[in-house]
Amino acid sequence: MSKETVRKTKMHHSFGDNMLGVVCYIIFALCALVCIYPFYYIFINTISANDLSARGVILFWPKGIHFQNYISALRIDGLFQAAKISVLRTIIGTVGTVGASAFLGFMFTQDNMWHRKLWYRLVVATMYFNAGIIPWYLTMRNLHLTNNFWGYIFPAVVSPFYIILTKTFVESVPKELQEAAQIDGAGIMKIFFRVMLPVIKPIMATVAIFSAVNQWNSFQDTLLLVTDTKLYPLQFILYQYLNQASSLAGLANTNNSASMAAAVATSQTPTSVRMTVTIIVVIPIILVYPIFQRYFVKGIMIGAVKG
Repeated sequence: MSKETVRKTKMHHSFGDNMLGVVCYIIFALCALVCIYPFYYIFINTISANDLSARGVILFWPKGIHFQNYISALRIDGLFQAAKISVLRTIIGTVGTVGASAFLGFMFTQDNMWHRKLWYRLVVATMYFNAGIIPWYLTMRNLHLTNNFWGYIFPAVVSPFYIILTKTFVESVPKELQEAAQIDGAGIMKIFFRVMLPVIKPIMATVAIFSAVNQWNSFQDTLLLVTDTKLYPLQFILYQYLNQASSLAGLANTNNSASMAAAVATSQTPTSVRMTVTIIVVIPIILVYPIFQRYFVKGIMIGAVKG
């Protein structure tokens, strides 16, 4: 390739283009800062002197750094059991939702499915019509799903939104793949497991992220269905902490040694309890996102646009 050709292929950027690029980077950096700062603010307050944090003077840099808040929070009764429930409901609920969404999304694209359009419309209709909380609660009670771990799982297995995303993605897959498998004698289940599942991994990862976040953050179902403290998830514990932070701060202090409880800088306050438990609850789900991020972007774009 000659120097003249290389010169022509290079894009010329004017001064205005460069300035526009700089402005865009500044705007993006500010937007990123706005998104990151709340997490940073909460974190630095959890490791700063609690008396300063309670007065709201910790804004940009931690002062009087200590980690007693996390030690005290981990000593509060029920926290590890709540973490276990949250992890179990997130894993089992996500697997169930992804599996059901993948299978139903695939089946709703099959022309030979009995009354396919009717069933699909009935599923979509549930997005717009809701009987309300009281009929839902009565149904759950009649199904013996109150004070039952499976009450967290079964209502979320079939989600119209995830089914629509998966169905749209499946429709973007060339039909020749299924036709070739049918010619080789594969049945509908074999086509689903052997042909479609490896192809629709991006949308499954997208559904997995949505479902995992919803399961991890959910606590309204606990308010309505659960009175057994052994079934409380972390988010419900956080909800209680936000409402009872003063008493919980005293509980955490009594679990510390006398010398630590006497120290003003490390003794628990309502603010320190709220922020510490918030970090404990939020960090795990934040760490999950980077694992699925590359699938998430591809899946959500194809699932939302192609159709």
